[in-house]
Amino acid sequence: MGSRGQPEESRAAILKAAAHEFAQHGIAGARTDAIAREARVNKALLYYYFKDKETLYGAVLDDAFSGLKNAVFQVLDSNLPPRDKIMAYAGAYFDFIASNQLYPRLMQREMMRAREGQSQHIDKVIKNYIQPIFLRVSEVMREGIAQGEFRPVNPAHFVPSMVAMIVFYFSSAPMMQKIVGFNPLTPERIAERRAAVLDFISAALFKRNATQGARP
Repeated sequence: MGSRGQPEESRAAILKAAAHEFAQHGIAGARTDAIAREARVNKALLYYYFKDKETLYGAVLDDAFSGLKNAVFQVLDSNLPPRDKIMAYAGAYFDFIASNQLYPRLMQREMMRAREGQSQHIDKVIKNYIQPIFLRVSEVMREGIAQGEFRPVNPAHFVPSMVAMIVFYFSSAPMMQKIVGFNPLTPERIAERRAAVLDFISAALFKRNATQGARP
């Protein structure tokens, strides 16, 4: 069982187990004893790190969204030209979600909770993570439009559409398996989806004379 003598390992194990529990059951249905058992720590230690379930839930959201932000800002802060940067951003976003497939369900549950006015965390999530990503991607898009690389699209519509193409694939995988008749989450199918997403974005965003060599 985890102990206070291994604070980083114990905290990381708790967050990982909690992400799974919250994604499966939401905060109302999640059980801290199940989280502690999955993390292989005792319940007292869980409460040593996180004073209550709501605090733990907020830490899980921070962990998820900070990971996403770090992943995409490695690309967005690069010196790539707009065309390459927007494709690298979409690829980095896709790769992060593909490697953390619990997060779409976690994010979906939080958005529903926020819509019902029950979220204590949504303002922080938006301010610290979602809005900075959106503003930076919008800046790249406006730069590409000004340079004649991109069609004159509205980032307020295009950026959420890019995200939706990525996230929905993973959140809807059980339904899609029944529709298409195969497991959409095998490595081969995920690679196919990644290529399809990048192809769709390039076709929708790039001007025709700028599409050659656009796909990484």
